[in-house]
Amino acid sequence: MAQRPVHLVVVTGSVRTGRFGPTVARWFAEQAEACPDVTVEPLDLADVTLPARLPEYDMRDRPPEADAIAERLAAADGYIIITPEYNHSFPASLKHFIDWFMEEWQAKPVGFVSYGGMAGGLRAVEALRLVFAELHAVTVRETVSFHNHRERFGADGRPLEPEGCEQAAKVLLDQLVWWALALREAKERRPYRR
Repeated sequence: MAQRPVHLVVVTGSVRTGRFGPTVARWFAEQAEACPDVTVEPLDLADVTLPARLPEYDMRDRPPEADAIAERLAAADGYIIITPEYNHSFPASLKHFIDWFMEEWQAKPVGFVSYGGMAGGLRAVEALRLVFAELHAVTVRETVSFHNHRERFGADGRPLEPEGCEQAAKVLLDQLVWWALALREAKERRPYRR
């Protein structure tokens, strides 16, 4: 029997006016879609509306719009987070989004594609690793990072020097798929308990 493809949700984390995230997300989605064992579902936080206030403790009290997103996240085998770096960390919109969900992230791999100035968003990635560890997710070591990102992409939305970033994307995707399959198989044998 053929193995079910790894289903990735690619989350664009910035909602700022004039943001660059959709350009990076489109490029990365193309890289992932080229993998025969991967399906990709984009999730742009600019298109997501969640209440400003979280439920007190019980996430089962979520509103219907959060439940719809929870279903999409739960169906994923892994996630790619596209993030810029704001003030040495990741956007508040991304933290707010992450905090609305808990079980959906558990025992699944998370990879990161970052962009920014000289640091290329890597400080945002390091901060996100701590958040996802608390949510019992497995973060993939390799990342794709675009330093001085606006200088790295052409008007067509593609990297000006594609070889290095395409290779980095391949390494990230290889690791993410490995973890997604390993965790899927482990959960089939023994459900994850938090």
